[in-house]
Amino acid sequence: MASIVTRVKQKQIAELIANEKRADGRGLKEYREMKIEPGLIEKAEGSARVLLGKTEVVVGVKVETGEPFPDTPNDGVMTVNAELTPIASPEFEAGPPNEDSIELARIVDRGIRESKAINTEKLVIEPGKKVFVVFIDIYVLNHDGNLIDASALAAVSALINTKMANYEIKDGEVKIKPGYEQLPIRKHPITVTTAKIGDKLVVDPIGEEEQVMDARISFAIDDDGNICAIQKGGSGYFEPQQIMEAAKLAKDKAKELRKKLNW
Repeated sequence: MASIVTRVKQKQIAELIANEKRADGRGLKEYREMKIEPGLIEKAEGSARVLLGKTEVVVGVKVETGEPFPDTPNDGVMTVNAELTPIASPEFEAGPPNEDSIELARIVDRGIRESKAINTEKLVIEPGKKVFVVFIDIYVLNHDGNLIDASALAAVSALINTKMANYEIKDGEVKIKPGYEQLPIRKHPITVTTAKIGDKLVVDPIGEEEQVMDARISFAIDDDGNICAIQKGGSGYFEPQQIMEAAKLAKDKAKELRKKLNW
């Protein structure tokens, strides 16, 4: 009976979207109410919680010292990990990262990396030997759709909130000094995800809408309105004109959100 009810509900959602309506009363191009709370985790160098409707994501940032990658000796290191906790959704299971968590981490990583959000050159302590490593950990606490935008927003908000230790090199060793300085942030990318349901494009899909979508496409937009990363998901496809429409929509929505965020 549960599966039949689910199929009936999915049909209702698809019919609403076809008539340019949504179950929660929003327009097709409207985001849910958004709330950002930076600095929640005391033991982290940076953190933020994002509430996007009922979707809730917390991001913690740790900054440690380590070695640079051999092919980028003059850049610090950034790594992103996502954990889909069982308390967030019945769909999630405890254990090693699955495809969904890996995809989520990669999309968030790409938006930050390709926008050059962090000035990685300023994370270098000794070229080729010692750098700061920025660990970004995403924890999904409640899943009601559009984890990508919520996680990307939480990650950038946490990075803005991140402080790193002062240091000096003495006798060939890195010595941590008292005090902190801000992580060198120069861009603030915003990721906007659009779902295709039938022949309609829907911004910020909720969980039930994701169940009926044909495909989704996410654009990371930098401070200057440039697209710095794109990721398509789902088994369906977008017509070329729909991709252009989704790109314009992403730029418009990013600009709109940026004004509210005061970044």
